[in-house]
Amino acid sequence: MAAGSPAEGQESAPTRPMLDPALVRKCVAEFVGTTILVFFGAGVLTVVLGFRAYGGSIAAGMLTTGLTFGLLLTGLFAVIGPISGCHVNPAVTLAALLNKRVSPAEALGYCIAQVIGAIVGALLLLWVLASSPFYSKAREGLGANGYGSLSLLHMSAGGTFLAEVLMTAAFVLIVLSATRKEANAAFAGLTMGFALALVNTIGFPIDGTSVNPARSIGPAIITAGQPIRQIWVFILAPLVGSVLAAGLYLLFHPRTWPAGAASAASASTADPAATTDQPPPPG
Repeated sequence: MAAGSPAEGQESAPTRPMLDPALVRKCVAEFVGTTILVFFGAGVLTVVLGFRAYGGSIAAGMLTTGLTFGLLLTGLFAVIGPISGCHVNPAVTLAALLNKRVSPAEALGYCIAQVIGAIVGALLLLWVLASSPFYSKAREGLGANGYGSLSLLHMSAGGTFLAEVLMTAAFVLIVLSATRKEANAAFAGLTMGFALALVNTIGFPIDGTSVNPARSIGPAIITAGQPIRQIWVFILAPLVGSVLAAGLYLLFHPRTWPAGAASAASASTADPAATTDQPPPPG
């Protein structure tokens, strides 16, 4: 018998799959959720801003856009929340990673799935809109974010960046708080939906509201032109806001050691001989 080969009658150890089925399922959920979010969210923006569905009524457009995004997130949370947490947003995933709610592998898989889902959602939206003889991508757009001439208020790049940082920080902080273990899970989806509706209503005249790099990347790539040249703001600013939200969340909800950990730590400090090789409890 060759050295190292299994003995007769003994089964070899089962090989582990190269991809974790649970992670694949979560990433598929994030892909589907982001596809739906972009298709309907960017779709209503195209109808409101591109086709001028409400004429000159900015208030009606703000309310419609806010409700659409808010209701979408509430519904998506009911569908994929139990599977992946319903991030559908790299900014939310980054904050979850910083607060150790997801592993680096999960965070990477989520972000890739979200960006691909956003691109697919934008492509599906273009496919549907292109069937109308009244639609022109150059004229009506695809619900992409933008500043300057692409903004109803003609906001500058700096003002848009600051607005996106603040809106993302507020939104992600609410998401982190609504989904913590001590919170009421039954109201998490509603809380997140109301928060997204609020920031979309406020951000509508500023830049069409991003607070979500994936939501901005999809329409910008398919639209090209000025939206893709301005995309850096809608990638960088939400990520900065996400880091700010993660820090504020830790300030408001500091991680605590389990009972007895503090006394054990003080005992080991007083008596070096009492130290062990055991790692400290998770923070």
